[in-house]
Amino acid sequence: MLQSTLDRTAVLAPNYRPLDVVIESADDCWVTDVDGKKYLDCLAGYSALNFGHNNPVLNKAVIDQLHKVTLVSRAFDHDQMLPFARELTELTGTEMMLPMNTGAEAVESAIKAARKWGYDVKGVAPEQANIIVAENSFHGRTTTIVSFSTDADAKDGYGPYTPGFRVVPYGDIEAVKEAIDDNTVALLFEPIQGESGVVLPPDSFLPALRELCDETNVLMILDEIQSGLGRTGHTLAQDYSGIRADLTTLGKALGGGVLPVSAVVGRRDVLQVMTPGTHGSTFGGNPLACALGRAVITILAEGEIQQRAAHLGSIMEERLKKIENDGHLADTRCRGLWAGIDVEPRLGLTGRQLCERLAERGMLCKDTHGSTIRLAPPLTISEEDLNYAMDILESVLNEQAASIGVD
Repeated sequence: MLQSTLDRTAVLAPNYRPLDVVIESADDCWVTDVDGKKYLDCLAGYSALNFGHNNPVLNKAVIDQLHKVTLVSRAFDHDQMLPFARELTELTGTEMMLPMNTGAEAVESAIKAARKWGYDVKGVAPEQANIIVAENSFHGRTTTIVSFSTDADAKDGYGPYTPGFRVVPYGDIEAVKEAIDDNTVALLFEPIQGESGVVLPPDSFLPALRELCDETNVLMILDEIQSGLGRTGHTLAQDYSGIRADLTTLGKALGGGVLPVSAVVGRRDVLQVMTPGTHGSTFGGNPLACALGRAVITILAEGEIQQRAAHLGSIMEERLKKIENDGHLADTRCRGLWAGIDVEPRLGLTGRQLCERLAERGMLCKDTHGSTIRLAPPLTISEEDLNYAMDILESVLNEQAASIGVD
């Protein structure tokens, strides 16, 4: 694959550094490269492929809609829009939906809705609204979003930055309380920080945020673009805490890994401030996207895939805890079929190096922030394949420990 790497550096902007794997085809949890080698996908497109590659239910929905109509713009209505809105709000226990395309667009839309609600409804003085966000968060890479990022790689070199954000430590409710003032319109948090390595807040954090927002008339916005739609063993990660955000952003798995489909769902009185002409998208809520989103909802509606994620997640957590207890992982964090693992520093292995060795053995995953690995296989993975992935991970770490004489 050396030639493909050389070609890539000549014609493609170098904003990604992928592993040396060139995928040609895929089916469910397995992908095949251009040389015919098969790999078990344990990243699932950062949870965009929750339902596996080439899912027949999703493919049929797309093919059927392709033969009807794919785009009308929002200048006209179409027969898939209202059913999609009704079904998605019913699935998520919300009142209204604002359709968009990418996850970053959904977050931008939620920020705009919160600010407009703050001015129109809460009575915040013009240009004074602020939103409280978390350290080490990841909500996308638009100019506004990187303005409050604490990741230097994502932020540096893109100023001047958008004002109006206050950054607090993740999971620290007292810091949130101190940051709120009369001009605060919203809190924007991930219920689980995915890009940071599947970082879980204290169990009391989300309920405390909900209570605080109710007391101060501040909107609670939860970014469920990675954590939502079955990944954590629940439809939404916030279900684990028994709360409901005022606005929730969805993406990735909403398009099933087929198309970019995103949405903001939440309170009607908040989203209805987005009146004609104040916000829009040519492709947001297009017929093809809505038909695909409805098929995703069909998969999730009975709750079986969520239960499967919870069951398989417990198996994965047990296997990872064993590897941690053996001294080869410094920490493991799991929620449903989603895990962040930190390589034990004594092994002298970076996350990137571990991912490269796993790929050599036929397992694909992604490193983040040095020695951390994220595991997020499709929710359709079999128990046998999941254990196979854990076997590969354990074997590679054992071999590294043996090679450097670490017990």
